[in-house]
Amino acid sequence: MTASVAVFGSAFNPPSLGHLSVLERLTHFDQVLLLPSYTHAWGKKMLDYDVRCELVAAFIEDSQLNNVTLSRIEQKIANGNDPVTTYAVLDNLQRKMPDANITFIVGPDNFLNFSKFYRSDEIMKRWQVLACPETVPIRSTAIRDAIVNSCDISHLTTPKVAKLIMNKALYQTS
Repeated sequence: MTASVAVFGSAFNPPSLGHLSVLERLTHFDQVLLLPSYTHAWGKKMLDYDVRCELVAAFIEDSQLNNVTLSRIEQKIANGNDPVTTYAVLDNLQRKMPDANITFIVGPDNFLNFSKFYRSDEIMKRWQVLACPETVPIRSTAIRDAIVNSCDISHLTTPKVAKLIMNKALYQTS
């Protein structure tokens, strides 16, 4: 039987309830891989990769979705600080799982810019691409802004993520 694998890449800077609202609609996939960006293709400033992976692991625990897994593939295939392309990720995953039916999940912001992705035409030919907007309109930016303004974030992300952010004093400006 062919496994259906969804690949959901994001900065996850940090994971939000908006991300969770997407995941909750991907339960029909055998596996959903969450891929924090190792470096951002368009130069977005992010927390350290290992810290974001720790946040994603806590987020997955809180989600209680059995088909969701953290993937650090971008780190494994990265070449220094050069951005890791979606094409490189999908090609690498397909070689590791040759029989898998892989679907790349994009949010509305990336869907509108999809033509700017490296080898976007080839991605469309080789894999499925699913635009999946959040049903809960909470973005990572809202969490970061709330922290800077000393506001509660418990309604913007999951409990373990909020606790990690607070305990490690993440996103606070000095």
